[in-house]
Amino acid sequence: MAGLTDEQRIAWLRLIRSENVGPRTFRDLVNHFGGAAAALEALPSLARRGGRAVRVCSRSEAEDEIAGALARGARLIALGEPDYPAPLAAIEGAPPLITVAGDPAVFRRPAIGVVGARNASSAGRTFAARVASELGGAGWAIVSGLARGVDAAAHAASTRSGTIAVFAGGLDCLYPPEHADLARRIVETGALITEMPLGWQPRGRDFPRRNRIIAGLSLGVLVVEAAVRSGSLITARLAAELGREVMAAPGSPLDPRCEGSNGLLRDGATFITRSDDVIEALHHLLGRDQPNPPPIGLAQAGTAGLHGAEPDEDERTRIMDLLGPTPAAVDEIVRQSGGDARAVQLVLLELEIAGRLERRPGGAVSLRQPELWL
Repeated sequence: MAGLTDEQRIAWLRLIRSENVGPRTFRDLVNHFGGAAAALEALPSLARRGGRAVRVCSRSEAEDEIAGALARGARLIALGEPDYPAPLAAIEGAPPLITVAGDPAVFRRPAIGVVGARNASSAGRTFAARVASELGGAGWAIVSGLARGVDAAAHAASTRSGTIAVFAGGLDCLYPPEHADLARRIVETGALITEMPLGWQPRGRDFPRRNRIIAGLSLGVLVVEAAVRSGSLITARLAAELGREVMAAPGSPLDPRCEGSNGLLRDGATFITRSDDVIEALHHLLGRDQPNPPPIGLAQAGTAGLHGAEPDEDERTRIMDLLGPTPAAVDEIVRQSGGDARAVQLVLLELEIAGRLERRPGGAVSLRQPELWL
């Protein structure tokens, strides 16, 4: 698509900032109702039918966020717009809107994620900086999370060539705060990016979302020093799930900071000791077209109806009876209920917006326990 109108951007932002609406729910809502404006209009009644009222982002909140981003030299870019990073757009559950400060031209370069321990050794930081600098000189963009240790070393070594820092919170909530000068240098030739709103202080649960964006932006992820159960291993796992190349630098078996990264090598990650190894590992991915994600509707309210999709009470009861705490495939629910697929999707959307439904890997769904609804 060429780009959102101002009204569409406000509607998209209001919808994604509304309670219990994540990227996948956003897509389902917009495509089901024909546009974000129509989905917003339907949201309160959907939530009530699902069993619980939800907070809908107001127009003034959305306008304030857009104005606040512009005041900080940033802007919101929508999925499908020309400046949205193509590799990120291709993943399932790509953020509908990202806030970007800096030069989006960096998104057009092939990207490699470089992540590792916050308490990295001197050797680990030196290696990460060397690889990032050499890859930057060879035309690659370096992606990382602006954390202490390996992340900071990789960013600092590639500020001249272009690097991308992914935030776990809002762009005005820098973490760690001592990287303010580094963030300013990144903006000059690269970009800061987040899916979170301004003012959002990062929480522990937000870092896996950030790590998914790091993996989604990159053709591959290089792990330099990572302990067992570290965030870097989460990034590596997400990269593997997205079909990205997973690479690791070997470390001392006596250093607990290397136990996780050495484990990746044991499990089949590509062995990296120099930047040429990275280029060789990713060479076959260069120039490959990204798969086109399913389109998101841009229609306005009233342009797409739900004719035949509204289930009657008997059909709604049959669908609800098929749901429980055990994951079930949506296709099986459609088949066993004997109902219309759109009607089943509508009931699932109602439950999801009310916080009662959990999406599982492979397209399965299950009901949350009542104590987890709130």
